[in-house]
Amino acid sequence: MAQTKSFKGLVQHHVAADPGFAEALLREGIEVMLKGDIDTGKIILRDYIKATVGFEKLGADIDTPPKSLIRMFGPQGNPQAKNLFSVIGYLQKRAGLQLTFSKARRTG
Repeated sequence: MAQTKSFKGLVQHHVAADPGFAEALLREGIEVMLKGDIDTGKIILRDYIKATVGFEKLGADIDTPPKSLIRMFGPQGNPQAKNLFSVIGYLQKRAGLQLTFSKARRTG
């Protein structure tokens, strides 16, 4: 019987192999949060962090205990805006991205 990779393992493989996929994953996590789906955004960003920098290095670089970050992006986590924006800013800088959002057009 063939063994299958876990979904998280598959995500980690694609992030490592495809910079475009990694960028899209980071963008998606942030955009989903901005649209109000914080829980899904946390899941996406947690997967992105695990596949790129890791919680240990992230914590050391932004001066936040890794366990606090893991809890923050966990199912019951409720990140404060200051901490969340610190993480997002760091991830953007590390990825060489500056995410901008255009003004929505009004209709009618």
